[in-house]
Amino acid sequence: MQRKLWKRKAGNLTGLKVLTVLLLLVLSMGNAAKAQDPIFPVPAGNPAQLFYLQRTPNSNTIVCELRYDNGAVDTTNPVHVFWIRYGEQGQRAELSFIQRKFAYGVNAKKIATDKYELHFVSYKKYSMYLMKGADQKFHVYAQVNKKWVILNRIYIKIKEGGSFWSPNIEHVELHGADPASGEEVMEKMKV
Repeated sequence: MQRKLWKRKAGNLTGLKVLTVLLLLVLSMGNAAKAQDPIFPVPAGNPAQLFYLQRTPNSNTIVCELRYDNGAVDTTNPVHVFWIRYGEQGQRAELSFIQRKFAYGVNAKKIATDKYELHFVSYKKYSMYLMKGADQKFHVYAQVNKKWVILNRIYIKIKEGGSFWSPNIEHVELHGADPASGEEVMEKMKV
């Protein structure tokens, strides 16, 4: 009788060990999935879209599009910035005053005919240039990996901690296309 009881306890211990190992594997796979960058929807269907910005807290996306005034590019404010709220119902929404003036707004300075220097209001160290390309369409050009590319996406990886006014940014990824070859170019930078 004692031998059967001991075997039952030993069997329960072995089952408990297997269950513990399985639980640890499942938990570690969950952490590995969290370590990967999320996959976000890609904004499409806007012929005026210049590039877009996404960041890790959620899938809501900032879109920068060419602003027109009476059929021509608005020379005083050529870039319109707005949200696509994928985390809600996918609706388009304007930036709030604080977002526009302190975070995601874009300042534009005309430097020549059909050429503007652009900066995000929150990071003036990085210059982008709105100008016509060889296809006679406006694009935003920026240096990515020491090459001039047509910028199409910015991704910001934000770590825990920080605040709206001072987020804890792990890195920024810049994605663009080589204007001559169309080849994708990407750079990951610390800020």
